[in-house]
Amino acid sequence: MAERGVLHHIELWVPDLARAIDSLGWLLIALGYTLHQDWPAGRSWRLGDTYLVVEQSSALSAAAHDRCQPGLNHLAFHVGDVVQLSELVADAATHGWTLMFADRHPYAGGDDHCAGYLENSDGFEVELVAASRIGPRMSDPDPAALGN
Repeated sequence: MAERGVLHHIELWVPDLARAIDSLGWLLIALGYTLHQDWPAGRSWRLGDTYLVVEQSSALSAAAHDRCQPGLNHLAFHVGDVVQLSELVADAATHGWTLMFADRHPYAGGDDHCAGYLENSDGFEVELVAASRIGPRMSDPDPAALGN
């Protein structure tokens, strides 16, 4: 039995199942999830006690996901170290993902938060969080120049 409070599952309704499998499915497999369920309108992947579902439901009330509307904005995943982050970001474009905030990558979340922010062609955003910084930012001042 899972620990109380651990997330059981997330279900994302998607406008196009094939695109979701290509983008989200690829990412989940790359992060260590395994195929859990597969049916004509959906698929799920499991890691530990938690699984993530993508489903193209006939009950969708809109044709597109808008992460800026009330509801889910993004999912954030631990990805390991910065090398693994870089590998995922580099491979993501071939699976329907676009790097967001490219001019501030990998510190778009702040100077002490090393992450990649990706958006897929259906508007779903993921944040891939690395375990540590990769070192000083190129724009960081040299501490010796500050007299410290």
